[in-house]
Amino acid sequence: MDLDDIAARLGVPVEEVDRVHRLAGDRPSAPLPAKADAPALLDRLAVRPDDAAEIMAGWPDADSPLWTPELRWLLDRSTALVRADLGGYAWLPPGPALPRDRGPAWRHLYVYAYLAMVDVVREYHRDHGIPDAVSWATLADLGRNLAIDRRMHREGWPVMQSWLTLHARGGVYELGRLQHQRGDTTIDLHVPESGPLTPEAIAASLDEARAFFPRHFPDEHYTAFACGSWLLDPQLQEYLPEDSNIVRFQRMFELEPYEEPEGLDADVEVLRFVFRTLSTPLDQLPRRTVLQRAVVDHLKSGRHWRWRRGRFPI
Repeated sequence: MDLDDIAARLGVPVEEVDRVHRLAGDRPSAPLPAKADAPALLDRLAVRPDDAAEIMAGWPDADSPLWTPELRWLLDRSTALVRADLGGYAWLPPGPALPRDRGPAWRHLYVYAYLAMVDVVREYHRDHGIPDAVSWATLADLGRNLAIDRRMHREGWPVMQSWLTLHARGGVYELGRLQHQRGDTTIDLHVPESGPLTPEAIAASLDEARAFFPRHFPDEHYTAFACGSWLLDPQLQEYLPEDSNIVRFQRMFELEPYEEPEGLDADVEVLRFVFRTLSTPLDQLPRRTVLQRAVVDHLKSGRHWRWRRGRFPI
């Protein structure tokens, strides 16, 4: 198909379609699981019934009128793009953000690409001796992110679709309370929405990681745990008590000198994670917790949050 025509039909910049074509090339894609097996798989991936119903309604059957040639091309090539980087651990957008109000095929195209990668990445896990329990706990982040995106009235997905390519390539692993992303010399820590961030839960997750990576990736040598997050902004200590879980988490890290992150607005990210909204006016945001009040009061005073990076030795 002509790339300009594909871009026009998808309603996205041709540069983004060209990127998919360039990175995927003629590399192999991966087949979707059988439709009959999909409900059980979605359940295993912690996809809620309302999201699962939408995914099944938009399933890319061969005779589905929902799936135009340009959508089928993008699904095939975006899956090939992700598969071509199997084992990678860098940020990887799988394709352009689509107008998701055009129906389930448009809304969930990258979910179908993720489902196509499940068998591929689980084989990668098996080749590295990774237990099934870790595989499924990691891959079930799909359901968590779909539920969050629904709560965000579909505002969150453009970031989530790229984040989830880490799981589909074997780049990130959920070990207890934290998610651990492979890197060059550091293991990057991520904090999923899965309960209190207690020191005990963090310590258990770090201990698990200290054993996990040498066992399953013996050729990779890590010297530190690292994190980049608004959670590490020292300004939070102006509002939160010293014994709060967030402040205790911060104190584990030695912060790097502050640099304005390219392409990332810390104020937006704080709103994303604390309130799960990007468009609600500050005056309408809830103030039920100390953290919520801190975020709102800080922004209303004209100040800004910062995205900070830090690390500590393994």
